[in-house]
Amino acid sequence: MTANEQTQLGKTLWKIADELRGAMNADDFRDYMLSFLFLKYLSDNYEAAAKKELGKEYPVLNGNGGKTPLSVWYEQNPKDTAEFEKQMRRKIHYVIEPKYLWNHIVHLAKTQNKELLSTLQEGFQYIENQSFESTFRGLFSEINLDSEKLGKNYEERNKKLCNIIVKIAEGINQFSTDTDILGDAYEYLIGQFAAGSGKKAGEFYTPQRISDILSEIVILDSQDPSKGKKKKIERVLDFACGSGSLLLNVRKKMLEAGGTIGKIYGQEKNITTYNLARMNMLLHGVKDTEFEIHHGDTLLNDWNILNEINPAKKMEFDAIVANPPFSYRWEPTEAMAEDFRFKSYGLAPKSAADFAFLLHGFHFLSKEGTMAIILPHGVLFRGGAEEKIRKKLLQDGNIDTVIGLPANLFFSTGIPVCILVLKKCKKFDDVLFINASEHYEKGKRQNTLLPEHIQKIVNTYKYRTEEARYSRRVSMKEIEQNEYNLNISRYVSTAVEEEPIDLMEVNQKLIEIEEKISKTKHLHNQFLRELGLPLI
Repeated sequence: MTANEQTQLGKTLWKIADELRGAMNADDFRDYMLSFLFLKYLSDNYEAAAKKELGKEYPVLNGNGGKTPLSVWYEQNPKDTAEFEKQMRRKIHYVIEPKYLWNHIVHLAKTQNKELLSTLQEGFQYIENQSFESTFRGLFSEINLDSEKLGKNYEERNKKLCNIIVKIAEGINQFSTDTDILGDAYEYLIGQFAAGSGKKAGEFYTPQRISDILSEIVILDSQDPSKGKKKKIERVLDFACGSGSLLLNVRKKMLEAGGTIGKIYGQEKNITTYNLARMNMLLHGVKDTEFEIHHGDTLLNDWNILNEINPAKKMEFDAIVANPPFSYRWEPTEAMAEDFRFKSYGLAPKSAADFAFLLHGFHFLSKEGTMAIILPHGVLFRGGAEEKIRKKLLQDGNIDTVIGLPANLFFSTGIPVCILVLKKCKKFDDVLFINASEHYEKGKRQNTLLPEHIQKIVNTYKYRTEEARYSRRVSMKEIEQNEYNLNISRYVSTAVEEEPIDLMEVNQKLIEIEEKISKTKHLHNQFLRELGLPLI
């Protein structure tokens, strides 16, 4: 499928979603739509694996009353089903009984079968409980098929679900049935739902263009980005991963560059978004052994794998990306002052956890790694506890680059934000400032970064180039003189300098003008005398 077809599939599904959700909140309908898309993916993947496993035994059907090849095989081989399912768990780590497969669900929807709703409920529970280890456990926990938002009673809800599933099936059937294209459609829908969710979108979505900047930066050589992209990244972390789009973008950029990537790690506090992230990984072909998403609170650091106090056993990451909630209010305890993440720096203020998020990620950054994090501009200049943290990071040579972005790029806020690039062992003893605040395409509701804007930022970072009104390498001495204030405009102003005024030249012109006025007035009075009129 071409890139254009992938986009068209996404647009087709979004049009269906927009038409069907009616008065339902976009966030609520999103969860139904994306779950059904995921069930379609799981079913296609499962049936393809089953066909490979059964070989010649796999039935060939030509319109068999809604039956699937697997349902026929189950009927014909009741004694062999247990061994077959055991093999499927071993090979693809989950099982779906034939009656819960997407094609059978679509058949129930098309025939307006009254058991559709109950079959879906049973199917979601079955997939969660029958998966290998805990791969899909709780994956559909937030999908409430008994919600009155779908209808006042069972019959209305069942009818609504029939309509939704039929329309989704019709939309998908217009295109290729390759399972890998569903990931792109899923990603497109996440973006569209985010656009309709306003401030809530910040909880789960980083605009694609901004994601591209962070991804491109962290896959470049950490010591000398001008050497190009890394050959391998062992581990990548996003500790506020939302729907996982940023992590997937790092993976995509790495693979496109011909490199390899080990395991993806993400953490997400919101249960619904956590489930979206796990679905997103699988829909993009990331095997369940290649990623680990944790549902928990990053600031409390409740993920066991990140709680190793012994430095020799500490989990470290070659690339860290994050778009944490801006100026999030938190309640740090006295004990947190001794937390290994914050002990050397102090605690971020209650009013803004920005530096708490930053220090959490930075603690787990490897010596050869790169961290890129999106934060509000306040972290660059606010005083008090934040100034103390910023000062130590600068004095230790950990802040490599400060990138200022245009305003109104996010669905969730109109404020301009910055990207901080941090390293444990950086090569350069200065700080690169990039002021990209005026480089964007203006939109009606939201501004956008074009590919050329992104490339300019990445290339400036890569080669550490300086350009008037855009970028500059600033010495630590100058930063120290500014009391460790990193306000971008102090170092790279976008203001256009006025041309210097030559006061002597201006004075000469005034003298010449006055002489001309005097001569003209004298001539005018001569004419008035000749006409016998009063002089002026």
